Amino acid sequence: MNATPALLQVQDLHAHYGKSHILHGVSFEVGSREVISLLGRNGSGRSTTMKAIMGLVPPTAGQVSLRQRPLAGARPFTICRAGIAYVPEEREVFANLTVDENLRMGEQPALEGATQWTVEHMFDYFPRLKERRNTSAGSLSGGEQQMLTICRSLLGNPLLMLIDEPTEGLAPKIVAQVGECIRDMHTRGVSVVLVEQKLAIALKVSSRVCVMGHGRIVFEGSPQQLMADERLLSEWLAV
Repeated sequence: MNATPALLQVQDLHAHYGKSHILHGVSFEVGSREVISLLGRNGSGRSTTMKAIMGLVPPTAGQVSLRQRPLAGARPFTICRAGIAYVPEEREVFANLTVDENLRMGEQPALEGATQWTVEHMFDYFPRLKERRNTSAGSLSGGEQQMLTICRSLLGNPLLMLIDEPTEGLAPKIVAQVGECIRDMHTRGVSVVLVEQKLAIALKVSSRVCVMGHGRIVFEGSPQQLMADERLLSEWLAV
């Protein structure tokens, strides 16, 4: 990283589920306007890292800082208000509310330096949501719910988005739309940490990748460096 302080700093992060030690000293940084991907096999600790950053899994050691503000151990709503948004793999829409009501639930004032988003921006990304704006979110398809969850999080005007497996189970056309949305977030100034099983998507949208294994970062570098390392691909990413 350059001399400018990173937007997000994760240092020696540890986390447990009960007596199970899941994260073993995870450290990485995310710069302003940067997209990075956390890669690895299922069970490597990628999703737990996202949840620990967001406060959904309390870290048992280590530091998480946003704009040099310490956040490790803070409540999720405090972390959200500090400028981090989270798109869970499970999507978790408000099923009994309409698409429009779900989007309005995500709105909050923008922090200094954050990109300002509107509902109309969301409909530009995903016209299907505009068509279904008065439909209950529980009746949407899986792909439509994923679109809605991403948009609801963006309407919080975050500095940083944590996005967990956004293309899981989606049709190729929607996968392409989600990829374009992530790329546009980046160009508009939002940093992104992405967990993505589809290597082609992750490499296409990311400037840097971190490969996880057994709860640790085992590689950090550019997509080109990753693809040139056949041993690494075989040992940590091959299914």
